[in-house]
Amino acid sequence: MSVDFDKIIARGDTASVKYDGRAAYFGTDDVLPLWVADMDFAAPEVVTKALMQRAENAVYGYTFYPESLYEAFSAWLNKRHGWAVPREWIMMAPGVVTSLFATVSAFAEAGEGVIVQPPVYFPFFSAVTTNQRRLIENPLVLENGRYHIDFEHLERCAADGAKLLLLCSPHNPVGRVWTKAELLQLLDITRRYDLTILSDEIHADLIFPGEQHTTLATLANASDKIITAVAPSKTFNIPGLGLSALIVPNPEQRVKLQKVFDSLHLSNTNPFSITAFEAAYRGGEAWLDNLLIYLRDNRDFVRDYLTKNLPNIRLIQSQGTYLLWLDCRDLGLNDAQLKDFFVQQAKVGLNPGESFGLGGSGFMRLNIAAPRAVIAEALTRISNALKAQ
Repeated sequence: MSVDFDKIIARGDTASVKYDGRAAYFGTDDVLPLWVADMDFAAPEVVTKALMQRAENAVYGYTFYPESLYEAFSAWLNKRHGWAVPREWIMMAPGVVTSLFATVSAFAEAGEGVIVQPPVYFPFFSAVTTNQRRLIENPLVLENGRYHIDFEHLERCAADGAKLLLLCSPHNPVGRVWTKAELLQLLDITRRYDLTILSDEIHADLIFPGEQHTTLATLANASDKIITAVAPSKTFNIPGLGLSALIVPNPEQRVKLQKVFDSLHLSNTNPFSITAFEAAYRGGEAWLDNLLIYLRDNRDFVRDYLTKNLPNIRLIQSQGTYLLWLDCRDLGLNDAQLKDFFVQQAKVGLNPGESFGLGGSGFMRLNIAAPRAVIAEALTRISNALKAQ
């Protein structure tokens, strides 16, 4: 399959958060947007064709989840991740963030502890605090350019009345793909303290060539309480269609989660979400394989450019996702100054690291899911802005 990921697609005037939302987020629309986590690439052709075919039937009524959707999803998990998932374990959900909130509500009571591992995707924090649960932070440790889990501290967190651990795997924003050994060590702790784990694996398909993602639940035993959140949204660039899945082996936990979803009347979806979900998992594999090579080359392009031209900005080597974590601490700027530099001087729109919690100060998150010419333009703007200081 030949896919033109270099093609520039105009996204303005489409109510795009990434483009049309620039002024609201950055205070100006005069920035090259490489922030919010969607891609500037066209979705797989098989998805577009399926949506167009569905649109031709001009009745868009209430829609249920057909068995063919579950079959396509299960086949994907088995082929790409070696995970045979029984049909009854699968619960459809409006999105992974919604699932984070629902899981916190279902498995921790008000005031009980929920562990997160910053710097991490910011809804992990709000899923805990807006539900009036107690936030327990187990910060990742950065050593020699690589993040790892502080397991000794994690055990202390687990002993501090925690009920739930929110795991980001692969990790957003630091790009770590956790090893099997790390995940087994994590499971050992959670078993001893009877923790439920919500494993957010929305980026599980976005693993660079040469790396290997291990689905946490494939390491589980019958007594483990692991809920896995996945979706085609990041994989195939269809996040606006808003459909994901939870894989919940424990029947009692499925009942608890369903009660939360039912209390919010989150039972219906739209026909286009279902169509895209199934079409992507059935026919998007070749497109994804091409994408992963392009993203790897974008990552390496950024790494090489920074090494040659911007040595004061260091790339934390990413093993997965299309989000790069940039260490900007050697620029000598505080977080307010750093944000001002990128927006006002370089005119590049990135996510400030401080929004990802502890350990994020002095970092920026760069979305490389864009044509290479766009990435090159962003890096040139940053370089020129630093020279002009």
